[in-house]
Amino acid sequence: MIDTHTHIYTEEFDADRDEVVSRAKAAEVRHLILPNIDVSTLERLYAAEQRYFPYCSLAMGLHPTSVTDNYKSDLQILKREFDHRIFCAVGEVGIDLFWDVSTKKNQQDAFSQQIEWALEYDIPLIIHARNAFDETYEILQKYRNEKLRGVFHCFEGSLQQAQKVIEMGFYIGVNGVVTFKKTSLTEWLNNVPLDWILLETDAPYLAPHPFRGKRNEPAYLIPISEKIASVYGLETSFIRNKTEENAQKLFKLSVY
Repeated sequence: MIDTHTHIYTEEFDADRDEVVSRAKAAEVRHLILPNIDVSTLERLYAAEQRYFPYCSLAMGLHPTSVTDNYKSDLQILKREFDHRIFCAVGEVGIDLFWDVSTKKNQQDAFSQQIEWALEYDIPLIIHARNAFDETYEILQKYRNEKLRGVFHCFEGSLQQAQKVIEMGFYIGVNGVVTFKKTSLTEWLNNVPLDWILLETDAPYLAPHPFRGKRNEPAYLIPISEKIASVYGLETSFIRNKTEENAQKLFKLSVY
């Protein structure tokens, strides 16, 4: 398995990060993708990569909830990171209208600029779209071409929205939400071809049942993959292998 979205570099893991990584490896999680949050997380992001190299791949971007009045200068700082090294994706980027709608215009502008980065460097997007599917989709349509690709992380939309995502050539990121009792994902997910599904945790957030309410971690891909397998009526091993194949295809990973 590959955890295509985890934030093990954040302070929630400072007390036991090595143990978290050890548990992930014991659970046969063979690689982690670490999306950046904002300028303040750069040092932590690089420190985690260095400590666990080559177990982690990094994505670079400005999270929509970190878009402030200073977002343009923040984007300039983050853009310079691409001058020094290769990233597997631009992320975590997008639009979030759950917490603060007052920053909508700035979020839309920041997202557009970061889509341009993905096209410039020919790498995928890791998209955060909370309470903002239509707004996110509308902007992506403006940039649509054969190079535009990525994943809608933590997807909680409808089947119709999922079909729009796939039709654009984007993947569906499925995490612990699929194990929640009130989710609608389990009602329609098996209508999505497995070729377009990625596993993720979004650790430390959204821990799956039976760990809900606790800190999430990459090893919890086990119950997530088991739930997805039950939804599709397939063996868990098949789900794990197929989603790993999908992740390697999208992010061009070298996993040994």
